[in-house]
Amino acid sequence: MTAAISSRRRGTAQGRIVRARGVQRAFGARTVLRGLDLDVGPGEFVALIGASGCGKTTLLRLIGGLDQPDGGSIEAPDRRAVVFQEPRLLPWKRVQANVGVIYQGADRKERVRTALAEVGLDDHQDAWPIQLSGGQAQRVALARALVTDPELLLLDEPFGALDALTRIRMHGLVQQLVATHRPAVLLVTHDVDEAIVLADRVAVMRDGRIAAQHHIPAEAKRSRSDRQFAELRELLLAELGVAE
Repeated sequence: MTAAISSRRRGTAQGRIVRARGVQRAFGARTVLRGLDLDVGPGEFVALIGASGCGKTTLLRLIGGLDQPDGGSIEAPDRRAVVFQEPRLLPWKRVQANVGVIYQGADRKERVRTALAEVGLDDHQDAWPIQLSGGQAQRVALARALVTDPELLLLDEPFGALDALTRIRMHGLVQQLVATHRPAVLLVTHDVDEAIVLADRVAVMRDGRIAAQHHIPAEAKRSRSDRQFAELRELLLAELGVAE
């Protein structure tokens, strides 16, 4: 079967930012993705959840152009950025150089300064990565991703290594950044609460395909003690085969 992955400028087919059809990916004898279909609209925030090993990160890497499918097709915009669980900062470069490493425009210096201010680190431009806390390092990674003004932001469990309080603060920061820059976002996470708080839609992966999708109403995000939040949490855990 022929595999295809293409990049397009703003507005992919029929207004989609991401369009994946019949995507297949195998590693040796192990098939990870089995004819998967997924759409992400402009400015939409989609969270992808599923059991470990179900193919979430594999799909994100394919959409990010970091790997190639064995079958099917993927359309994604040219301007896309990935933030991983580890910040992946260059230890021999200061913070400002890390943020600007993938952007070489004439306004690079100003863009870097603005990106660091947006993540609350404008006073850390000359710091070395080793001097940063885990949360600060991940904020630098977010600034590096957003300095290119991506149409698509791919987040691969970016808060998984952070403590609970820092995670909550990072959720608020991501919400602010997304509201400012308006990229489409695909978040891979194991945290059902995180998916509900951040996403407009949650897609559940199972057996290498999207098994279910649920839209998240704005009212459900107001409080984790809200009845609607609790009902969505219970539903998503059931989709994952987890009983509380």
